[in-house]
Amino acid sequence: MAGTKALLTLENFINGEFVPCNSYLDSYDPSTGDVYCRVPNSGKEEIEAAVEAARAAFPGWSARSPQERSQVLHRLADLLEQSLEELAQAESRDQGKTITLARTMDIPRSVQNFRFFASSILHHTSECTQMDHVGCLHYTVRAPVGIAGLISPWNLPLYLLTWKVAPAIAAGNTVIAKPSELTSVTAWMMCKLLERAGVPPGVVNIVFGTGPRVGEALVSHPEVPLISFTGSQPTAERITQLSAPHCKKLSLELGGKNPAIIFEDANLEECIPTTVKSSFANQGEICLCTSRIFVQKSIYSEFLEKFVEATRMWKVGIPSDPSASMGALISKAHLEKVRSYITKARTEGARILCGEGVDTLSLPPRNQAGYFMLPTVITDIKDDSCCMKEEIFGPVTCVVPFDSEEEVIQRANSVKYGLAATVWSSNVGRIHRVAKKLQSGLVWTNCWLIRELNLPFGGMKSSGVGREGAKDSYEFFTEIKTITIKH
Repeated sequence: MAGTKALLTLENFINGEFVPCNSYLDSYDPSTGDVYCRVPNSGKEEIEAAVEAARAAFPGWSARSPQERSQVLHRLADLLEQSLEELAQAESRDQGKTITLARTMDIPRSVQNFRFFASSILHHTSECTQMDHVGCLHYTVRAPVGIAGLISPWNLPLYLLTWKVAPAIAAGNTVIAKPSELTSVTAWMMCKLLERAGVPPGVVNIVFGTGPRVGEALVSHPEVPLISFTGSQPTAERITQLSAPHCKKLSLELGGKNPAIIFEDANLEECIPTTVKSSFANQGEICLCTSRIFVQKSIYSEFLEKFVEATRMWKVGIPSDPSASMGALISKAHLEKVRSYITKARTEGARILCGEGVDTLSLPPRNQAGYFMLPTVITDIKDDSCCMKEEIFGPVTCVVPFDSEEEVIQRANSVKYGLAATVWSSNVGRIHRVAKKLQSGLVWTNCWLIRELNLPFGGMKSSGVGREGAKDSYEFFTEIKTITIKH
C-alpha cells in the first residue's frame, strides 16, 4: 500500500473554510480492507467554532426571502449534478456500494433533495381565522428554529445528509452536520461547492468525527435547539438523554425489521425480483430493507424455490463492476456482526438455503480482504429468534410460511420496530385492510421503495420519533407562532 502521504485527508468545514484538525481517524476502503482516507477526529473545540459560525450567519440567512434561499438550493443542486460521476465514484469507494447504485440512486436523489426543498419552500401557507364578535383576527407565522444539528448515517451518506441539510437551510436555519466517520468523503466534496452555489459562510458547517466525541458535543450544546438523527436505537436513546435538559426538538429515524407479506394471489413474476431487491439492495444496508418474508402456505414451496434461485443470481462483486448487484459491507466489524446472526440461526436449527457458508464467493486477489458476503436466505426459523426480531442490517432475510390474514398481521406486528412493510396481493380489499392494520409508518403494496417526497417519512414504535417530508420537514425545521390582532 502507498505511504501515508498518498492518503486522502479530509478537513472540517467551518464558517466557509476548510480547517485542519489535530487528530485523525483511519477510514477504510470496504472493497479491499485498506486504509485510504484520514477523517478529522473532532471534538468540543470544533463544535464550539461551528456554533459560533452558525450563530453569526443565522440573522442574515434567515432574513433572506424563501425565493432567495430557493435560488441558492437550485444552484447547489446544479453543481452536484455536474459532479455526479465524480461523487458516485467517491461514494462507491467510501461506502462499498456498487458504482451503479451510487450513480443511479444515491447521487441523483441527493440532487433531487435540494431541488425538491428549493421548490417546496415556496409553497407553504400560514393559517388565519377571524373572530368578528370580539373584533379579533388570528394568524400564524413560522420562523426558523436557529442552529440545526444534523447527524447522518453511513449507509446512504450523501443521500441522507442532503435530505436533512436541504429542508433545514431552505427554512432559514443554519446547520452543523456530522456525517458518519465511516463515510465522510462526499460530504467533504459537497463543501467545495457551497461557496460557488452562493451559500454564505457559516450557513452550512460540517464537522467530522465519532459519535461519542463530536456527536455528543453537538447534541448537548445549549445553542443547538434541534437535532435530526438517522441511525440506531441505542444512539437515539443517548441523544434523547443528552438533549432532554435543553428540551430540544428531535426527529429520530431509526431501524426497521421490515416484513414482506406475500399472499397466494400475488404476482410472483413481479414479487420475486422486487423482494430480492428489497432484501439485498445496498448490501441490505438500508433501514427499509425487507428482512422477514411471510409467504402464504399454498405457495410457500414455489416461492422459496424461485426466491433462492433469484437470490443466487444477485451478483456480489467489486463495486466498480457494472454487472454487480451488490458490493462490500461497510466495515470488518459490521461484517462479523452480520455473520454472527447466521451462526446463531444455525445453532437454533434453522436452514441456510443459500449464501453465507453454503455457496462460494469468488473475488479478485486484491479484494480478498474486503468486507464481502453473499446474500443469505434463512428458513425453518421461529418468530422469537434474534434473526426474526433484531435488525441485522445486512444481506440476510428469513422466509417463513403463514396460514391466515389475521395470523400474519399479528406476527408482522410482533417486533419492536415499525418502519416499513410490503404487501403482495391482487385483492384490493385485502391490501387496504392489511395496510391499515400493520404497525408501520410506510406500507408498499406490490412494489418497494417508490417514494413521494411530499408525504411523511418515518416509523412507529422503536423505529423513531417524528416525520420528515415536505410539510413535515418544514414544520420540524420551523417554530410556529400564533398572533392575535384586536381591531
